[in-house]
Formats: sequence, C-alpha cells, structure tokens
Amino acid sequence: MAAQTQYEELVRQLSAFSVVKRDLGRITPADCSPGSAAVLALLGRHGDMRMSNLSELLAVDMSVTSRHVAHLAERGWIDRSPDPADKRSRILRLTPEGGAVLAELSRRSVALLAERLRDWSDDEIGQLIRLMTRLRASFGDGRTTPHRQPPPQPPPPPPLHETTRTPA
Repeated sequence: MAAQTQYEELVRQLSAFSVVKRDLGRITPADCSPGSAAVLALLGRHGDMRMSNLSELLAVDMSVTSRHVAHLAERGWIDRSPDPADKRSRILRLTPEGGAVLAELSRRSVALLAERLRDWSDDEIGQLIRLMTRLRASFGDGRTTPHRQPPPQPPPPPPLHETTRTPA
C-alpha cells in the first residue's frame, strides 16, 4: 500500500490537473461550452438516449442537462424527438452538424495534447492512458460510488480512570 505522503502528493497533482482541463476547455468554439461539449461527446460515444440517461452520465442535475440540451438543439447540433415508448420523454440524437462539431472538438483536443506532450515517448503516453483508465475505474462510472469497506477504525482509547467496583 502507498505511503500517506504519496496519497497527499496525488491529491495535489489531481487538484492541479484543472490546468489541463481548463486548457482543453479553451479550445472549444465560442458557442460551445465545455458542458455542451461533454453532451456532444456522450451522444457521440453512447448514441441516442433519453435526457434522464444523459443527466445520469453527466452526473449533474436534470435542470443543468436541460440547459445544455436546449443550447445544443438551438444550434441544430442535436435533435430531440418523442420517445415512442413514453411520449412524455424525449430521445436525444446527434445531428450531422453536431457530429461535425464533435469531430472538430476531437481534432482540436488531439492537436493540443500532441503539442503539449510532444516530448513524451509513445510508451509514456501509453502508460499514462493505462494508469488514468485504472484510476477512473477505481472510482466507478460517476453515477454511483463503488462499494468499499470503510477503513478500519482504531479501538477507542482506554478510560482515564478505571474504577473497579466490588460487589457489596
């Protein structure tokens, strides 16, 4: 098991990782926020889905998902159609225009990473991918917390003054 200091350093590094996410967010088109880009990416990866499924995958409230979906639908990047199984629900689908935006986002992300990691070897990049995949798997899919046993608790300290009673 890793030493406490290693976990502390890992916390610092993960906190500092926001710089990477920020730079990736900066390359999105002006009318496509990082949240909207995440919606496009999930629809591109998982295909058509209900808004409730999308909200679950994003791990955000339905109202937040609804705002992203409305924004993307206004631009013609996704389509919302009635769910044949439940007319109250909508099925979200990536449009060809949305697919083109997603392809451009992917191209920009790959170019940024290629530029920033140009002095890394293929083996180092492969190792990073494997370790990040493993780290992410340790946390589950974001929808639920993986079941873990709580850490063992130390026994309670002995009482300061222990008096023994003798039967009367």
